[in-house]
Amino acid sequence: MYPPSGTYNDSYEKEMAIVRTKSQWVTLIVFIAFLFVFPILPFASKYLISIATDIAIVVISVMGINLLTGYCGQITIGQSAFAMLGGYTSAILSQELGLSFWISLPCAGIAAAIVGLVFGLPSVRVKGLYLALTTLAAYFIITWSARYVPEMIGLPWGATGVMAPPPKLGSIVFDTQEGHYYIAVTFAVIMVFFAKGIARSGLGRVFVAIRDNDNSAEAIGINIFYYKLVAFSICSFYAGVAGSLSAHYVGWIGVDSFTLMDSVWWIGMAIIGGLGSITGAVLGVLFFSILRQLVLIWGPGIIGTYFHMAGVAVTGGLLTVAFGLVILLFLIFEPRGLYHRWEML
Repeated sequence: MYPPSGTYNDSYEKEMAIVRTKSQWVTLIVFIAFLFVFPILPFASKYLISIATDIAIVVISVMGINLLTGYCGQITIGQSAFAMLGGYTSAILSQELGLSFWISLPCAGIAAAIVGLVFGLPSVRVKGLYLALTTLAAYFIITWSARYVPEMIGLPWGATGVMAPPPKLGSIVFDTQEGHYYIAVTFAVIMVFFAKGIARSGLGRVFVAIRDNDNSAEAIGINIFYYKLVAFSICSFYAGVAGSLSAHYVGWIGVDSFTLMDSVWWIGMAIIGGLGSITGAVLGVLFFSILRQLVLIWGPGIIGTYFHMAGVAVTGGLLTVAFGLVILLFLIFEPRGLYHRWEML
């Protein structure tokens, strides 16, 4: 991010600092305070809190895509499958084995990271469209395994899914809308912070070198195979955490909880926000959420006014059309996303 006018870098620490000025500190503190007092504000209805909870969960998953695609230059279409894997892992550990949510959630991320590492192995040999097809295969393999393997080996879960109990902290049970919101927002803030740290670290600079030219990166001594696997693992870990939060928020996880279109939409959010930018991932999710609400509110009226013979299916598909059109416009007129517009502003 460009520094504000009059702010100079006279040390490496200042150049790498996340927050540069007093006004930025004030803005950050006010924003975080707003996040945690939002549920008690007069206008915060149950519906708005549920939207904010969904945004926090999706931000985590899109952040993983941004680290892999935006920073390391590797393509994935299987992010939703790793989210489903994380949800299954967390639900099984909590519901069937009785482990605490606070143990199940990191285990879900680790399980997704390990599987992501396996499906990241072809990245040393293939790239571009071929790598995208590899991650697409990961989606179908994981989905098929979740649906049929448990039944094949006699386990009680499978296509019917697994119940996920609400998180607990001592005697406090987070089974309300507000409780799930606080957990989702807390983990979203933590994961964004770590993503920012990764982007600013030596690991982040290695990712950028591989993204810009992996042959040159290898020529200067970077083990591109190792670091590509690290990128896939981090991306999948983020998906696993998001899947765990989603499973415990809904109270259930199944094969149909995350679809292939979820992966496509998450990639679109990363593109709209700005690939290679931590803030861009957040902006992309916020933009899509606002667009979704506008379509849900105004879409039926527009369809009913101008297309009297249109059915419910047409109205339901309006969001997909609107989002696809927005992605197309951004790719043509602003491929660097909303974050670049914000920097220019």
